[in-house]
Amino acid sequence: MHPPVAPLIGVVASYHRVTSSSPGGEDRLFAGAYEAYLRSLIHAGALPVIVPLELAPAALRGLFDRLDGILLAGGSDIDPILYGAPAVHSTTSATEPERDLTEIAITRWATEEGLPFLGICRGHQVANVALGGTLYQDIPSQLSTNIQHDNPGRPLDYHAHHVRLEPASRLAQIAGLTDLPTNSRHHQAVERPGQSLVITARTADGVIEATERPASPFFLSVQWHPENLYPHDPAAQALFKSFVEAAAEFRHERLNILAD
Repeated sequence: MHPPVAPLIGVVASYHRVTSSSPGGEDRLFAGAYEAYLRSLIHAGALPVIVPLELAPAALRGLFDRLDGILLAGGSDIDPILYGAPAVHSTTSATEPERDLTEIAITRWATEEGLPFLGICRGHQVANVALGGTLYQDIPSQLSTNIQHDNPGRPLDYHAHHVRLEPASRLAQIAGLTDLPTNSRHHQAVERPGQSLVITARTADGVIEATERPASPFFLSVQWHPENLYPHDPAAQALFKSFVEAAAEFRHERLNILAD
């Protein structure tokens, strides 16, 4: 009897410009994902695959249809035009239009098909925008708070603050806690939740730190970075494990349908 095949999890690429090491060489674009995301997925039992940004719509859909789950990672700010903001705040960092469009399309397909979905930091915000929600473009200038949400110079696993989880939420059931210490590296946040999303966690200042979509088999997003906490944090480990288990179940059910 063959062992079960690990579920295939798509991780949408981020593009970074790197300087060529060749004399006189032109700068090049590097496409990939931070190792912590991939390591966490592999350790939880998944096979991660990088989803490039410049696929034609039909090719992107073809790749999507082969996936058992999707993870949207952290990264740059989303173009405010996508959630109807009247102007770009001065602190908005360089946007990635191709990544915005790719991730929004995949998020909407995931909600339609019931594909397991996990959004982290930027991915949490993308999920909200894809489903019609809005964002605060800059927490320090738009919200009154004494909580530091962006922590440059701190270790990636630095516990910046606590989040309060809704006791009845799937996230609280996974974590086994309703008060969770987390890291924090963001200057934007969910303002109005998207359609069909429910708020499942906040910081003490009211900033939305997690949402989920009850209509989906598994659709969670968090504002913090569990991939950096994974090596030593049981709640982060449980989140990735639950996500991968949901992807494995999705794969199993799809194969059964194809076999009938």
